[in-house]
Amino acid sequence: MNENKMTALGISVGADNGQSKNNLTNKSITDSNAEINDYLEKERKKLLQEYQETHPDPSRMEALSQKDLMDKQFEQRPPIIDGLLYSGAYLIAGPPKIGKSFLMGQLAYHVSTGTPLWGFPVRQGTVLYLALEDDYGRLQGRMYRMFGVSDNTNLFFSIAANQMNNGLNDQLSGFLRNHPETSLIIIDTLQKVREANGDQYSYSNDYQAAGTLKAFADAHGICLIAVHHTRKQKSDDAFDMVSGTNGLNGAVDGTFVLQKEKRTSRNATLEVAGRDQPNQKIYLIQDEESLRWELDHVETELWKEPPEPVLEQIAKRITEESPEWIGTPTELCEFISVDMKANALTQKLNVHAGRLLDEYGIRYWNRRTHAGRQIGLRLERRDDA
Repeated sequence: MNENKMTALGISVGADNGQSKNNLTNKSITDSNAEINDYLEKERKKLLQEYQETHPDPSRMEALSQKDLMDKQFEQRPPIIDGLLYSGAYLIAGPPKIGKSFLMGQLAYHVSTGTPLWGFPVRQGTVLYLALEDDYGRLQGRMYRMFGVSDNTNLFFSIAANQMNNGLNDQLSGFLRNHPETSLIIIDTLQKVREANGDQYSYSNDYQAAGTLKAFADAHGICLIAVHHTRKQKSDDAFDMVSGTNGLNGAVDGTFVLQKEKRTSRNATLEVAGRDQPNQKIYLIQDEESLRWELDHVETELWKEPPEPVLEQIAKRITEESPEWIGTPTELCEFISVDMKANALTQKLNVHAGRLLDEYGIRYWNRRTHAGRQIGLRLERRDDA
């Protein structure tokens, strides 16, 4: 075919109508078709990938291998109150008029001021307290009795809010946009923001209600506490006394149960169970004058993580004199003088990134670049500064 298409070589009669030797080619129509087909196949795959990204296959399940899981660095959120309160959704339940609102006012004040509570370290943050069974006059009197006058501008109160199915999320989201340092929202009580219907105490309805609060807390990286009641029936397990079904306890990250042996007693117990903290039983006594809950004793000492040598080695080298380091995992092994594989070190730091920031004030990050994986360490604050 090429021979039929070409003119004879070397013909020179007047104007040279012969084909130059420089234009010789081995390409054929078949070759051109192959190139076009390759191009079309690439475009087809590109369009298919774009479609799959915008129209995910409902039958496809996302799954990570253990290696992929350990290789990921997830956002680390420090505790609101060390050993007691973390990001996520919580319930606090107790009989009516037992002092739950005083306890909530106390939590709100301590978090908003960063004041330690019962010996537990507290991280300061803005707090929104929805006191939906009170009015502002009662709130004023209660907070004055508990803490006196105050110039605290990090604690906000509201006595009205929409229900969950009618704009509550929008209201809370709006507050967070205006107050990005918010770390705690208290809803007192849960029943005030739940939709009223005849099926409200079914397991699915309870789970959905608590799950809605958890989804909001997780999406914004805050702690959200909903105040609830216990039922009258006694139980050996305090958490079985939470009013409603197990759907409430099952959906939230933790539950607190406040109870007294006698209603006239000033002594009470606060039992704590949750995903991110050890189970505890805290014995409290309510001060007669201020009505604040004071610590009497705890049933068991809190478990503390043992020292981590890798974090201690990093803290020795990331200092105010040398506050930042960037390099490869292999270079980090050499920098902190540890005898371990680079990948193992990266995975260990992925797990302990929150602890490194919390205990030593050093932020850790890792990312993949064209040149390979890169790690960064930066000093942000020192607890002893």
